Parts: sequence; C-alpha cells; structure tokens
Amino acid sequence: MPEAIAAVDRAALASILSSMTRDGHARSASPDRGEAIAREIEGIYRMERVRLVAGLAKHVGDLSLAEELAQEALVTALASWPGSGIPPNPGGWLMTTAKRRAVDLWRRRRMMARHEASLTHDIETGRADEHAAIEASLDDAIGDERLSLIFTACHPQLSRDQRTALTLKVIGGLSTEEIARAFLTHETTMAQRIVRAKKILREGDVAFEVPVGTERDARLASVLEVIYLIFNEGYAASRGEDLIRPQLCQEAMRLGRILVGLAPDEPEAHALLSLMELQASRFKARVGADGSAQTLETQNRRLWDRLLIQRGLDGLATVMRLGGADGLYALQAALAAVHARAAKFEDTDWTFSAALYDRLLDRVPSPVVALNRAVAHSMAFGPETGLALLADIETDPQLADYPPLHAAKGDFLFRLGRSVEARVAFERAANLSSNAAERAFLLQRAQFADDPATER
Repeated sequence: MPEAIAAVDRAALASILSSMTRDGHARSASPDRGEAIAREIEGIYRMERVRLVAGLAKHVGDLSLAEELAQEALVTALASWPGSGIPPNPGGWLMTTAKRRAVDLWRRRRMMARHEASLTHDIETGRADEHAAIEASLDDAIGDERLSLIFTACHPQLSRDQRTALTLKVIGGLSTEEIARAFLTHETTMAQRIVRAKKILREGDVAFEVPVGTERDARLASVLEVIYLIFNEGYAASRGEDLIRPQLCQEAMRLGRILVGLAPDEPEAHALLSLMELQASRFKARVGADGSAQTLETQNRRLWDRLLIQRGLDGLATVMRLGGADGLYALQAALAAVHARAAKFEDTDWTFSAALYDRLLDRVPSPVVALNRAVAHSMAFGPETGLALLADIETDPQLADYPPLHAAKGDFLFRLGRSVEARVAFERAANLSSNAAERAFLLQRAQFADDPATER
C-alpha cells in the first residue's frame, strides 16, 4: 500500500518531531512517546486526507490550494495535538483549521470575498456543533465529498493520461515519483502532467461536485475506466521487466472500494471491484519462481487467493441483485468468475465463457473483445473455429501490432499441428512485445512449437 503522506508532509513531520524534543512538548512526552503520537497523527491524516482535500477543493475551487491547506492543517495538528491531545473529531478539527487558514489567506489577498463570507459564516455560526455543521455543509447529492473529488479528477476536459495521474495523486495519495515509476516515465514529465491537469480544472472553473443525470452517468464511465486502466497497467504491465506490478493493482482496488462505499447502489462500481478482485486472486500463480509467465493452464491454483475470490463472487452476486448483469464490467467479472470457479483448467466452462463473450461483443464492439471471444470459442469449439474468427479481425489496423493477436494465432495453429506457422506467429508476438517477461514466454512458446520435446 503506498504511503499517503506527500513528501512535503513528511518533511513537516520530521521538523515537528525534531522540535518536540527541544521545546516544551518534550516535558509532556518522551521522544519515543512523541514519535508514537506523531505516527498516530499521521495515520489519522492518511485516513482523512482525501475527504479533507475534497471538502476544501469544493469551496476554494483550486485543487493545488486545497492540498496546501490540508498540509498546513497537518503541520498545525503535529504542533498542537501532542500537548493538547487528539480531539474527539480529528477530521472536523483538521477541516476547521484548514478553512480558517483559507479565510486568513483570502483576507490578506483581498480576493474571493463571497467565499470568505460563506466560509466565515460556516465557522462562526456553527460553534455549538461546529464539526457537524461543517460536515453537513459539505454534503453533496450522494452524501460524501470524496466522491465529488473522484468525479472531478476524471473530468472530461482532462485527457485519459491526466485523469489517471491526477486520480493516483489526489485520491490514491501516491507521490509524483511513485506514479512516474509505476508508469515508467520521468518524474518531471509526470509532474507536468499533473500540473496541467490542475490548471485545466482551475481555468475551466470546474465545480467540485458530483454531476447529475446523464452527465453523471457519462462521468461514472470515465471514473470506472480510469480505475481499471490503473489496475490493468499493474496486472499486465505494458512495458518494463516485470510481468505484473501489484502496487498499482492494490491501489486500483482501494479506489474501487472507496467508490463502492460512496455509491453502493451503482452495479457497475460493484462489478469493477469484483472483476479486479477475481483477477488479483491469481497474482501469486501468474509468475513462476524463476520470473516466468504462467498461463491459466499452467498456474498452480492452490496459490490462488480464496478470500479475494470469495469477495469477487460476493460482489458479482450484488451486481445481479442490483440488476446490472449486462453491464460492461459485470460481463467481464462474470468471465473472470468462470475461471475462479474451476478447480482445474480442464473444469473451465468454455461454452459459458464463449456465450458471455458473445454478449460482451454485442455490448461493446471492440477488436480486443473480438480477439478474446475468438480464444474462448477456440477452447469451446476447437482451434479451427478460433482461426475462422481471427480471420475476421486480424486485418484490423488496431490489432496489426498487438502481441496477443499473434500469440493467439500461434496457439490455434500449434493445436492444429501446424508447428512452423505457429513458431512464426509466436516470434512475431515476441518481437512486438515491450514487456521482458512476456517476450521471454513467447519465445519459449516459439521454441516449443519447433521442438515439442522442449520444456514449456
């Protein structure tokens, strides 16, 4: 799980810890006790950070300023709580402190007068039950401002790359360095992407709120897409040496759980989380001890995570109860469940899988879905059927340089005994792959096609 405290926050934490051993705080707490309190405060901030930034952004209309105000509230807490004790409602305390800081800033700059009046009224008139008043003022149509922040980070004015980076930064709490490392790009490039995204939201006067009606439905699709993009980049890394990057998958699942918690009646939110959990259940079996890729056929299913499988199946049951069986992610989760329910590879219900892919292709006409459908049909009805379906799509320019297409063709040809053609297809797939582990696996398949006596 990535650390949620940004670098500037950790610097502040170190500074406060250092000063606590020199000033009056040292009299009421030993250095060890001071560090324990600071860690407790850090944990509280980690839990409250997204809600704090979301609530502030909704009112100040500037994501960067909201993050700065949240960090200043943390510094204030680190300075005062060790002496005064952690308040009964630490989240409300942090929000009040940050909002007062915002009022001070606006007064000095003589800007945003109408916001100052509104915020001052919130604070000054709600003293009898200040925290409850602040939290109530932040409620949106769904009931939690964190959802507003998720929808804003996935605003259609932003490009897909910007949405992904901003979601990981603001909602996931990853540092710019962590995001850049996860996507194998330079930190400066990622930083610029995030800065541009914030600027677009600020200059576009984008409201930090959950849209309603058809706009909300359209934005939800974007939110789900971004979360699944993050998961997929971890589950099947497109570049680099590692086949999978679990950290990204774990972060995507955490975001999915947040979304399900905030929108419990959205079947596609449950479906996406179910899909990710079912796929993640196979992590330990997907890579061999030597780092080699393991297919569904060769995986040791005793290594599959049964708890994640059960969670995924329970989530899928919730989708059905909510009437979302034909949703995009619901169909994909149902496909993942076919494998999760099979104790052995031979037990896989490929006929049902093929039927699900038929429904998915009707729902989302896509060359990649069509390719996966061809694989399922080849397993259910024979490799000849798979090749026939491939013939319909392999001229699609989107698939010309797509390694899985050539890998699938190699598998169909090999199963038909056409070893020379299979080797050519596997080598083509390997040459197109940018992932070292995947490339090694495909070259091994090519060698095995040439000489079946070779260990796969």
